Amino acid sequence: MSGDRRPGEGTGVRERLMDAAYAEVLAGDWGERRMVDIAATARVSRQTLYNVFGSKEGLLQAVVVREVNTLLDTVMGVLDSDGDDPAHAVSRTTRMVLLAARDNPLLRAVVTGDDQLLPVVTTRSAPLLDALRERISLTLRERCPDVAPDTTEAVADVALRLIVSYALQPMDPDQAAQRVEMVVHGMLPVDR
Repeated sequence: MSGDRRPGEGTGVRERLMDAAYAEVLAGDWGERRMVDIAATARVSRQTLYNVFGSKEGLLQAVVVREVNTLLDTVMGVLDSDGDDPAHAVSRTTRMVLLAARDNPLLRAVVTGDDQLLPVVTTRSAPLLDALRERISLTLRERCPDVAPDTTEAVADVALRLIVSYALQPMDPDQAAQRVEMVVHGMLPVDR
């Protein structure tokens, strides 16, 4: 995954590069920015930027994954205080993610910004989807220890694809969350 740390890479450099890229996305300048400009803002060489992220798209993916992981940390904190109903947990996650997609400046810019940003959540979204799927699947496994891992993986995958679809074609977050909850209830072989 592009968001993973590579051997020998300093966390400070990585964070500075992602912070510089984050600022460019929010400024609406992502399409015009060159890697050398982002590297200069982060006070590193262009080669260091390429060594850390591989490409401009890899950098953008890492920034989006970082932002979504921060959001999911918040979501998991809320869910930890929730009951044991996994479908309801996924529903609450859906609602919070959809609200963030609408309200978070970076996520909103990616969904509504220039054409170079959108592929990170559509056609070239593997790093983002992998990170989200892993977090949702882990939550389901913790809440449904008796359910087969392939079932929790399938539920996580379907729920994630619905969440992304609703983020790209927005509708009322509460209504979308209810629909995702219905699907998850139908897929999980647990007492309701």
